[in-house]
Amino acid sequence: MKLNTRTQSAQHSSDASPIVLVHGLFGSLDNLGILARDLVSDYDILQVDMRNHGLSPRAPEMTYSAMAQDLRDTLDEHGIEKATFIGHSMGGKAVMALTALAAERIDGLIAIDIAPVDYAVRRHDEIFAAINAVTDAGSTTRQQAAAVMREYLNEEGVIQFLLKSFVDGEWRFNVPVLWEQYPHIVGWEPVPVWDRPALFIPGGNSPYVTEAYREPLLAQFPQAKAHVIAGAGHWVHAEKPEAVLRAIRRYLAELA
Repeated sequence: MKLNTRTQSAQHSSDASPIVLVHGLFGSLDNLGILARDLVSDYDILQVDMRNHGLSPRAPEMTYSAMAQDLRDTLDEHGIEKATFIGHSMGGKAVMALTALAAERIDGLIAIDIAPVDYAVRRHDEIFAAINAVTDAGSTTRQQAAAVMREYLNEEGVIQFLLKSFVDGEWRFNVPVLWEQYPHIVGWEPVPVWDRPALFIPGGNSPYVTEAYREPLLAQFPQAKAHVIAGAGHWVHAEKPEAVLRAIRRYLAELA
């Protein structure tokens, strides 16, 4: 599947590989914009809407092997031979899955607050309930939708994040498929060893990357390094963008 994308050319010419930014569940290509705005000074940038999100095509499957294939198809569409991938949450898992499908297309891999494990836990049921309540209420504006969602969610930041995908009274993500395929999204099929430097950027307050996941992470990515962002939760790049960008640029400099 060829994904909907936004491309930006580096402001300063460089031989560096392009950077592909891959958002997480319920997101869109805008979500990592805070990283794109900084990195575009030195790198060509490709932002993607993942399948069943944003303006990308709909499909019944949300496995990581399918998402990885989408990323490869999108590289082909843009004539990109190799790229550095930065993925948040679900997007980070999709990038890790790409190492099994097309390792030769990956120059660098950065996973923001996600580990290559089956979490076997449902963290988004309240969000699904809020999203469905908005649809059931027939809300047509973001203001109306927000009022409905506040009955289900108490984190205003999460509500505003979700509302970025509520356009003209419609959700831009495919809610029924995301609900039905949710076990695949939180799940994981281990990938063969990818023995290249990889950077993991966990939030210090987040449950997504903990010491419990160290062994399976290093079994699949033995050259991985972690840069924990103290005081940040799951939305590390939104909460502490400067610290995340410092870690990214240090990793990219070491790759060069």
